[in-house]
Amino acid sequence: MVRPNTLFIALCAAWMFALIPQNRSHAADLEVDVQLLLAVDVSRSMSARELEIQRRGYAEALVSEQVLKAIRSGLLGRVALAYVEWAGPRSQRIIVNWTLVSTPADARAFASKISANFNTAMRRTSISGALRYGTAFFEDNGFTSNRRVIDISGDGPNNQGFPVLEARKKALDEGFIINGLPLMTREGLGSRFSIDNLDDYYRDCVTGGPGSFVIPVLEWTQFPEAVRQKLVLELAGTMPDETTVPVLKAQSRPPADCMIGEKIWMQFRDRFLEP
Repeated sequence: MVRPNTLFIALCAAWMFALIPQNRSHAADLEVDVQLLLAVDVSRSMSARELEIQRRGYAEALVSEQVLKAIRSGLLGRVALAYVEWAGPRSQRIIVNWTLVSTPADARAFASKISANFNTAMRRTSISGALRYGTAFFEDNGFTSNRRVIDISGDGPNNQGFPVLEARKKALDEGFIINGLPLMTREGLGSRFSIDNLDDYYRDCVTGGPGSFVIPVLEWTQFPEAVRQKLVLELAGTMPDETTVPVLKAQSRPPADCMIGEKIWMQFRDRFLEP
């Protein structure tokens, strides 16, 4: 007859043994200084010219000496990067999957994949969809780090899918850092669906987490430098201040309306055919 204590110990031992394969798989993940997902807006409000500027801007920034220095400055001197384009709630496409970057050659290879081709824009703007997709995209990617960053760039507020505050809360609860690059330019259809205070919208409704920040782009000529500045801060893990990011200076203003994009879409939806 098996004594109760003996049976309990045997069951515990079997349970712990069953966990060993899972623990070993996690141990196989490569540790990096940061995992950074570049989530780039390619909704229909973006013109072909804007799409090309975005791709080239990221590609050029990644091989700049400032960004390479930021990568080398980490404790391990290596990072994991991925580049995804997004539009509607179920409209995301992987341009460059998770990649280890630790040398100039790694950065050049990553950049070449970004600038290899320029696809046409997709419909609508779902920042919430990009965040929900982004958080899941980190799962089982082969890397581990103390910092997991989702970098969202876009030219308008959320206007489809879940409310953006719900998606942000879920990402922050899971320990992600969300940074923003609001594109406050007025080209193509973007002027109809964008808002004047898109940078405030990103601060109040999109970004969050320790050291998170927003760098607005007011003109496309500013885009390459803004991307370089953003990547340096994210990869080096440094906190922005008024010297590096003057636009973060505190302002007295009412909070942004986090449902403004949905309200604008309701005004114009009859003029557009849904996919």
